[in-house]
Amino acid sequence: MKTLISAEIETYAEAHSAPESEVCKALREETGRCMDCPQMMVGPLEGAFLKMMAQLVRAKRVLEIGMFTGYSALCFAEALPDDGTVTTCDIDEAAAALARRYFARSPHGRKITVRMGPALDTMRELRGPFDLVFIDADKINYVNYYRRAKALVSSDGVILIDNVLWDGDVLKQPPPDEKTAAIQELNRLVAADREVSAVLVTLRDGVLVVRRR
Repeated sequence: MKTLISAEIETYAEAHSAPESEVCKALREETGRCMDCPQMMVGPLEGAFLKMMAQLVRAKRVLEIGMFTGYSALCFAEALPDDGTVTTCDIDEAAAALARRYFARSPHGRKITVRMGPALDTMRELRGPFDLVFIDADKINYVNYYRRAKALVSSDGVILIDNVLWDGDVLKQPPPDEKTAAIQELNRLVAADREVSAVLVTLRDGVLVVRRR
């Protein structure tokens, strides 16, 4: 991943934001040591942002599309009340095994349910409303995930979509690959959607924050 924001600014922002839990820190460190693409994990700063968003909407039900090693799922679980739930989706069994180990180490892990398999299939089976939906999975399906998320999110909930700047490649015309094209399409779709209000936050690799009007 390219650095859209300097490492020094990122470090400063982390130092002046809510700290990550010890379990999240240990998970982040093991992910960095053991996984091929540790940059797929949200870091401490974005994790703090996700927790804050869950708290602001008073979320009790969270849906996550794309779990990887479970860092963001743990962040959400830590932000929810005791009866809150996080439903998280993934297809990578190795990453899920690492995630489950850390869920078991956290007192909040019991709030998390892992659904393995193609996320769109899982989303079709789920029933809303969810107070927060976080999309951070295969980019080709971003438009499909967004459309289904709109049907599942509560009227006063939020949809958060990660990686919408895609290392800055969203500026390139024509798009260099299918993933970039899919993210550009998603960004255009959300900007033109009169049913929602959105802001693209230049946090890490870009996060779209979307809510119904």
